[in-house]
Amino acid sequence: MELCFGWFLLVASIPAIFAQDISHGSIVVDGTMTVAQTDDNFVCATIDWWPYDKCNYDQCPWHHTSVMNLNLSHPFLAKAIQAFNRLRIRVGGSLQDQVLYDVGNLKSPCHPFQKMKDGLFGFSKGCLHMERWDELNRFFKETSAMVTFGLNALHGRHKIKRSLWGGDWDSSNAQDFMKYTISKGYQIDSWEFGNELSGNGIGAHVHADQYGKDLVNLRKIINELYKGSQSKPSLIAPGGFYDEEWFVKLLQTSGFGVIDVMSHHMYNLGAGVDPKLVSKILNPDHLNKAAYTFGNLTHIIRRHGPWTSAWVGESGGAYNSGGAHVSNTFVNSFWYLDQLGMASKYHTKVYCRQTLIGGNYGLLNATTFVPNPDYYSGLLWHRLMGKVVLNVESHASPFLRSYAHCSKGRAGVTLLVINLSNQTNFIMNAQNSINLKLAANEQNISRDSFTHNLKKTFSWVGTKASDDALLREEYHLTPKDGYLRSQTMVLNGIPLELTSTGDIPSLNPVRVNVKSPITISPLSIAFIVFPNFEAPACR
Repeated sequence: MELCFGWFLLVASIPAIFAQDISHGSIVVDGTMTVAQTDDNFVCATIDWWPYDKCNYDQCPWHHTSVMNLNLSHPFLAKAIQAFNRLRIRVGGSLQDQVLYDVGNLKSPCHPFQKMKDGLFGFSKGCLHMERWDELNRFFKETSAMVTFGLNALHGRHKIKRSLWGGDWDSSNAQDFMKYTISKGYQIDSWEFGNELSGNGIGAHVHADQYGKDLVNLRKIINELYKGSQSKPSLIAPGGFYDEEWFVKLLQTSGFGVIDVMSHHMYNLGAGVDPKLVSKILNPDHLNKAAYTFGNLTHIIRRHGPWTSAWVGESGGAYNSGGAHVSNTFVNSFWYLDQLGMASKYHTKVYCRQTLIGGNYGLLNATTFVPNPDYYSGLLWHRLMGKVVLNVESHASPFLRSYAHCSKGRAGVTLLVINLSNQTNFIMNAQNSINLKLAANEQNISRDSFTHNLKKTFSWVGTKASDDALLREEYHLTPKDGYLRSQTMVLNGIPLELTSTGDIPSLNPVRVNVKSPITISPLSIAFIVFPNFEAPACR
């Protein structure tokens, strides 16, 4: 395997060799202090309500992937979810605030979504039959999914003007639905209130003080319905785009202990039809803009709602169903993994990808159910990156982006390195900040001691290393045939394809001497696992 991987690296580096653009540098990870912590189940994906005739830009990429009609018996679907060994699934999306639940004293007829010119987002109200809810929950149990369900937050309100809706939320239908869910023993990890109704909203919006008042009511309902339960679901809101004044007002109005999670949506690549999508994805300055939102939300939570935590409740990169031939290809993983890394650093507990299946941005192909490249990116993150976030520094280039976490389920540290450059081959020495500090402290004591410790800074194993050969694990991700818009991801030179029985392929690393430099080819991504990294924060 090592010989094959060596050949793969040689072939992958040929463009950089011809370009004569090789950059040497260092990556320093500080394992002494925790920067932030995510949830154990950080990676999340959405199942949306959009019907097959939801179209954008003369394309209709949703097919039959709605909550209402997704083929739950397709073998690829269950296996894709089970590979995560507890994938968090959010049921929600734009149409959730038009969903009625066919239970209790529902006075409206229970019909599916229909195209309607004057309807919100161009659709009528739709209705979820309890038979379908039963099917979904059997599927969630079979796949061990953790479920977040988005409730209709417009029920009972009326339109005041333009997109502004007012009046108290009518909780009766949602309450009957929750009672039914509890009576059947269905496990819901969290209830989310509304979708994109914050600020000026998308399609509709509600003032923050009214929204906060309704959340107080919903919290009372949850507390009453789940009284005595060993697992009371969390309450998540508002599931919309960040608006500082609105978010602060919501926290102030709802008050202490009402909202457990502040969720916001992120579509920082713009419209799916934008011809510059790929250039945005590969532009570090554009990617960095998302830090403004993450940082500001962290700040207002600390100041106004320290009892809450932050989630990215929905993010597909490009809005309006994603970008055709971009969001479902290898190049999108540069954006997706960078988002996971950046969100983690800013105390985001969960990151929900739009979507698991449906639209151009689905982790799975909407018709074949075959995984797209981002599926494997998310799966590798889920398996390798633990919840403790570490500080990592590298001044090699803004096009080389790096993130570090304690490894998941094992000792050591995992490093994610993303090379956005199309011509630079980065050759990096990995350094442990503990050794750098130790070397600096001992510099005036003994030159020999300094030299010995400096030598050790070029390994990840820290001060307790022996001179024995130690190995690290590397997962290098590239597109098939070097084509950035390929829908096939290549891991260490091997295309990732489902097995003949529809199982997710093995994601095997190559093992490399820990003291050797890390080579990151142009336009590639790598997870590097250091089992012997000395990191007190990971104990």
